[in-house]
Amino acid sequence: MVVDHVDIRVERGRIYGFLGPNGSGKTTTIRMLCGLLTPDEGQGRCLGYDIRTEAREIKKQVGYMTQKFGLYDDLSIEENLDFVARVYQVAGRRERIADTLDRLGLASRRAQPAGSLSGGWKQRLALAACLIHDPQLLLLDEPTAGVDPSARREFWDQIHDLAAAGMTVLVSTHYMDEAERCHQLAYIAYGKLLARGSVAEVIAGAGLHTWSLSGPDLQRAAHSLRGAPGIRTVAPFGMALHVSANSADAFAQALAQPALAALTATPIETSLEDVFIALMQDAQDNFGGAAS
Repeated sequence: MVVDHVDIRVERGRIYGFLGPNGSGKTTTIRMLCGLLTPDEGQGRCLGYDIRTEAREIKKQVGYMTQKFGLYDDLSIEENLDFVARVYQVAGRRERIADTLDRLGLASRRAQPAGSLSGGWKQRLALAACLIHDPQLLLLDEPTAGVDPSARREFWDQIHDLAAAGMTVLVSTHYMDEAERCHQLAYIAYGKLLARGSVAEVIAGAGLHTWSLSGPDLQRAAHSLRGAPGIRTVAPFGMALHVSANSADAFAQALAQPALAALTATPIETSLEDVFIALMQDAQDNFGGAAS
């Protein structure tokens, strides 16, 4: 079973982050929401429509941006948008295309073939195509994969502008800085929903305690700490080592090893990435084993 009774509720005008390791069921869930896949069992509604029986109505009001660029490389930006507008039978098509080109900063490149665009510009075009029919819900499946940091930031500024105007957004991502820009989060692993809430709520719910370790031979320290009782994550950060544990006592016991006596430990705030890794380590895959 790819998705096992995942239950999420996304409020209008909110950006909902969808997190989880590869193969966890994020894309499958998104495709069920927009009517491209029919669930084997269970119920669900999207924009008030039944995802089983009213998929056609859902598709008319949803913009879905896939992981891979799905438009035509040999058509220009404007021609691609015209094609999508025709598919959706957009009223006032020419005016709508012109407005969308201006809105996404694509007007000066309207005649450029899509295949010649960089990753960031392809991303803009894909978003423009999702918006051409004025959807109520935007579903974004890892939309910024392979895009440089500047383009990613511009993209997220656009998403927040859309949400402020009332659009609802569900976005899957592996980037923790992007997840922190979402109003709410859901963490899914191997088809099961493990955590949800605001960033602060998800971090608090994990119950982790985190320290920064400094001192000599941190690589050796990392090997000693990994697998110690109560230690959840161990990760190098520059000239320091970040360690998360279930409790202060568990951390103290792990650090009591003679080989670690020269290290200095400083308490720090637990990050969303610490929680992400800890949840992934605990998750059971669909074949009964823990995630590696």
